[in-house]
Formats: sequence, structure tokens, C-alpha cells
Amino acid sequence: MGTTTPYIGLVGIPSGQVTLSDRRTERSWTVDLAPFRLGALPVTREQYAQVTGERPSTARGSERLPVETVSWRDAVVFCNSLSRQKELTPFYGFDDQGEVVVSEPSADGYRLPTEAEWEYACRAGTGGPRYGPLDDIAWYRGNSGERPHEPGGRLPNPWGLHDMLGNVWEWCWDLYDPEVYGTYRVLRGGGWFDEHWSCRASVRRRSHPTFRVDDVGFRVARSLTD
Repeated sequence: MGTTTPYIGLVGIPSGQVTLSDRRTERSWTVDLAPFRLGALPVTREQYAQVTGERPSTARGSERLPVETVSWRDAVVFCNSLSRQKELTPFYGFDDQGEVVVSEPSADGYRLPTEAEWEYACRAGTGGPRYGPLDDIAWYRGNSGERPHEPGGRLPNPWGLHDMLGNVWEWCWDLYDPEVYGTYRVLRGGGWFDEHWSCRASVRRRSHPTFRVDDVGFRVARSLTD
């Protein structure tokens, strides 16, 4: 385990409503959201190492690069470990089969954002596919040099969140489509190797919860419990 508790900057996100859509199924659905907090930046290598003692990333460069090559399950374990380090109540637990469950829905600890929270926060009150011109707000194939970059180098959205699009895909809590894809979880945001059409607020991707690859990371959230 890491020995230093990292600082994780969180932004307060107001309550609201978001409509999500899936191009594959041509389905849309609306979600009402309570206020919550979300990381201003994706979790970095340095923060991940401080909490877990591990450095899984494959890209060369600074410890301030976004952590990648982490699975959904790795991200859940990070959230619980960070919560314990900060003396907060862990949000997740494990059932008798070792599957991740929400053990404390009212916990004050760290967690992954839901897919609806992620898209709502990404849009930040804007109505288009992106919250600004892509080259100004995101690292993607057209400007990344085919590598990740330190978070915060592009313009934030109107709520002060950086790198919601591009740089690394981000794990969300939700199952993608359990009837078709079983335990596969949702990824959002697009990454440094993606073309412009993947870096949009509505784009959904899926992967197995143990999958690790060099353009997938995550950011953390917390519920407002007081």
C-alpha cells in the first residue's frame, strides 16, 4: 500500500437531469440526479501509487500523467483504499462470489461516477456534442502525438472539469447492457488515440471489468451525504 494520502480535487456538481442515448439500440432514457462531487481531473499515476503502491501505467513520462492500464475492478479497489486512507466509509464491498456491490449507499467515501453523472458533468449545461472546440479541450488522435498528456493542459468545461473528453477513457460504475454483454461496464469520454467522433459527451463504450489497456483510466466521485 501507499504511505502518502494524495490530494484529490473535487468539484461540486449541482442537481439536475440528463438524457442518455445509445446509438446501437436507438434507445434513450432520462435520469434525475442529486448533487455530487466529481474529480476535476482523472486520477494520476502519482495518486494511484500513493494509494495502492502500484504503478501499472505503460506510457513513458511524468508521474502526473493520468493512470492507465487499470481495470474497472482496480478502480473500485482504489476508491475503497482511498476512502480508508482518508478515514471515510468505503462505498463498495464484495459478495460471497467476490463480485463488487454497493455495500453502503449512503457512504461518504470515494466511488466511480455513474454513467448519468458522468455525462451530466461532462456537458456542464451545454447542449452540443462537446463543451468547446475539440482542439482546445481534449487530447485526441489529431493533436496528442499518440500519447497521453498531463491532465489540466486543455481548457475545462463550464463547471471546471478538465479532460472529460480525450486523454483517457474513464470507467463508470454502470453495467453496459447486461442482457447482451453480461458484466461489461461502461467507458466514457474518448482517449488520446481516438478520432474526433469518439470524443463526444454521448459516446458509450464497453469493456470487461478486468480489462486493462493503455488508454483507459478513471476519475473519482463522492456523494453529498450531509
